[in-house]
Amino acid sequence: MTLRDRVAIAGIGCTPYSKDSGVSTLTLATRAIMAALDDAGLPPDALDGIATYRVGDSVLPAVVAQSLGLRDPRYFVDQFGGGSVSHAVVGQAALAIAAGVAETVVCYRALNARSEFRMGGTGRPLVDAVETQYQAPYGYFVPPQQFAMAARAHMERYGTTEEQLGHVAVQQRANAAKNERAMMRAPIELADHLASRPVVEPFRLLDCCLETDGAVAILLTTPERARDLKKHPVSISGAAWGGGQTLYSNQQPDTTTTSAADLAPRLFEMAGVGQQDIDVAQLYDCFTYSVIVQLEDYGFCPKGEGGPFVESGATRSDGALPVNTHGGFLSEGYVHGLNHVYECVSQLRGEAGARQVEGAEIGLSTAQPGYVAGNASALILRRDA
Repeated sequence: MTLRDRVAIAGIGCTPYSKDSGVSTLTLATRAIMAALDDAGLPPDALDGIATYRVGDSVLPAVVAQSLGLRDPRYFVDQFGGGSVSHAVVGQAALAIAAGVAETVVCYRALNARSEFRMGGTGRPLVDAVETQYQAPYGYFVPPQQFAMAARAHMERYGTTEEQLGHVAVQQRANAAKNERAMMRAPIELADHLASRPVVEPFRLLDCCLETDGAVAILLTTPERARDLKKHPVSISGAAWGGGQTLYSNQQPDTTTTSAADLAPRLFEMAGVGQQDIDVAQLYDCFTYSVIVQLEDYGFCPKGEGGPFVESGATRSDGALPVNTHGGFLSEGYVHGLNHVYECVSQLRGEAGARQVEGAEIGLSTAQPGYVAGNASALILRRDA
């Protein structure tokens, strides 16, 4: 027996995304969770499980549970990690529900990444990862540096261009212009991308995600219960997680291929669908390059063809595979992966307004594909019949 369609997403919630929330991460978390409960039409005491992930930048789930009035949650997860584990936390909650450990679980991410603590920032002690001892002496430490090396290797091997990176940014900004939640909505052209200031070669400012204060909550329960609630359920058809590249120690020296290439076959097999069945894709976009390499590694185009695939317009909102329809982390905001799940559910419910992909029934949402942290995760979601 597999996990396919045995758990549903019944509620989604978020706070405004901003540069300065003016409130604590506890307040952000509880506001997003209350919004998800309202979306599902449930009271707080309906929850019997709570899960999150963080890197010393957010609030304990036990504190959030107490704030919600939950005395004894039957299931909890407090996962160390950033965007690479974002979809694993949802998958683990689905496993707990399918196993009968809990019935209704909320997964959340809350952070003041702009106004308070920014994961991966400098000027503080090293994180407890073995890789950092090799990086710090050379000042090679922050995510833009790490992803830039992989992007440059991809450019040299496959001829990927800065203009193709720019097309990712331009297309996603066009999507964000239709999204009332997006922090950056003013349209940009390719020339704007190429003129934006360098950050770490080959990345410019418009290749990088937004530092964001905000929170997102995703509420899961059984399909039977979800069908009696307020909104149309969205089933978790596939959930997969696995390894990745930590850049130095795991003997995977080819950074032009991510762990998504290993993860994708078992993800699609669990969901019982192929790449041709995906109506909309939310691909982790901490940087423009990560979209291009995931298009290849999740099998939407041949290896090395991610740049031309984007340049062709196939990933535009009116293309064959609409990607990051909310504007992504580059333009909507960066809530470490869960705002991709939020958007995917919105699309499959038909609630995405001006950016709605007509007839969207199956969606892919992905976490960071394995760089730096050494793990990855992804979900395939389906509109409940």
